[in-house]
Order: sequence, then structure tokens, then C-alpha cells
Amino acid sequence: MYFEMFQQMKKMLGQFDVWFEHAEAHAKAKSFDANVYLGLRLAPDQFAFARQVQVACDTAKLGAARLTGREAPKHEDNEGNLGELRARVHSTIAYLDTFSAKDFEGTSTRVITQPRWEGKTMTGAAFFLQHVVPNFFFHMSQAYAILRHNGVPLGKRDYLGVLDMRAP
Repeated sequence: MYFEMFQQMKKMLGQFDVWFEHAEAHAKAKSFDANVYLGLRLAPDQFAFARQVQVACDTAKLGAARLTGREAPKHEDNEGNLGELRARVHSTIAYLDTFSAKDFEGTSTRVITQPRWEGKTMTGAAFFLQHVVPNFFFHMSQAYAILRHNGVPLGKRDYLGVLDMRAP
């Protein structure tokens, strides 16, 4: 289950390329710098677009790392343009590509903790289902919504990407 879900997260992260292309085209058509999107948000107390992308990437890479006990690559959170955000997404996907289904065997019972949890722990299964999955999709959705709210012509297919459909 974990490996397959991380495959889906990789696919969703790959959709950022589509979103960035639409954002760049929209900005060009409206004659403004596409990097303006990085600072946009839906509400004053919400993370800006760039931070939404960063957190989606971090959630996927750190989720996989914590479940498997591997070290995740570090990012400085200093991306200043869409090209740098794109590179971060690609770096995260490349990291997730290093995992196999075997890496996730036995991770359901692994004890997971983080410094901000003040000594509290979760099982790998609870961590994945209650933290990683909802957090990842929340930040993906917020990034998508920020672009849509600001006029970037994205639709559901741009969010979902290509589906693995077969003819009857």
C-alpha cells in the first residue's frame, strides 16, 4: 500500500510541470512576470504558493524517509522562481524513485516521531494515513486552488493527470 501511494504522490508532483506551464502561459498572455505566483495565497494567514509546493514536496520525501528510516535530501526553502520550484519538484520525484516496495515492508509498526511532537509518537500506519496522505493532498490542492483563483486555466484533468484506464 505505501509504495503504491508514493507512486501516486510522484504522479501528482509531476502534475506541477503542467501547472507551471499553464501559469507561465497565463502570465505571458496577461503581460506579467510568472514569478508573481510564488507569493500569492488565498487568505492572509495561508502559506503562499511557493510554500505550498515546498510542503507538498517535503511531505512526500519526509514521509517516505521516516517510514523507511532513510535520510531525505535537504532543501533550503529559498526557491525564488518557477524554474527553481520545478527543480525542487524534480529532485523530490528523483528521490522517491529510489524506493521499491521492499523498502516499505514492516513500516506499519515502525515508531515515528518528530521534534515538534514533543516526545509523542505514532505507528508508521497511523503516521502515513493520518498525517502524510492528508497533508500531501491538502498542500497540492491549495497550490492548485491558488493558481485557479488567480486565473490560471487549470481543470480537473490537469489536477489528476493521465488515468490508468482500460477499454472493456
